[in-house]
Amino acid sequence: MKICIINGPNLNLLGKREPEVYGSLTFEEYFTSLQIKFPSIAFSYYQSNIEGELINKIQEFGFDYDGIILNAGAYTHTSVGIGDAIKAVTTPVIEVHISNTYSRESFRHQSYISGNAKGVILGFGLNSYELAVQSFLIL
Repeated sequence: MKICIINGPNLNLLGKREPEVYGSLTFEEYFTSLQIKFPSIAFSYYQSNIEGELINKIQEFGFDYDGIILNAGAYTHTSVGIGDAIKAVTTPVIEVHISNTYSRESFRHQSYISGNAKGVILGFGLNSYELAVQSFLIL
């Protein structure tokens, strides 16, 4: 099984940015733990702060991977283009968020991704990614 994790803007700052919301681990540390926990899965990881680069990666991995786990960060609430990219590919996408976006500012309650995603997991910290991996194993 091949799963790609794609992270959007500011997620490169995990471990430094608002640790009370996002925790103290870097994503690279967490990614290593996922690889150890699920040795039979071939993981790829990509992060960018640039919307078009995220769309390019969705298109690149969107036809030959078994799943994409996407945390589009702030682009979740603004990017029709990312939503359209998900709709255009055949690989199922699980939208994840570290925090519960519904318990935060009202602008975070809108997602341009959810309607095209296979599912949405939010509010479980970095474990949101592990729950997304497990969802691909049972689908």
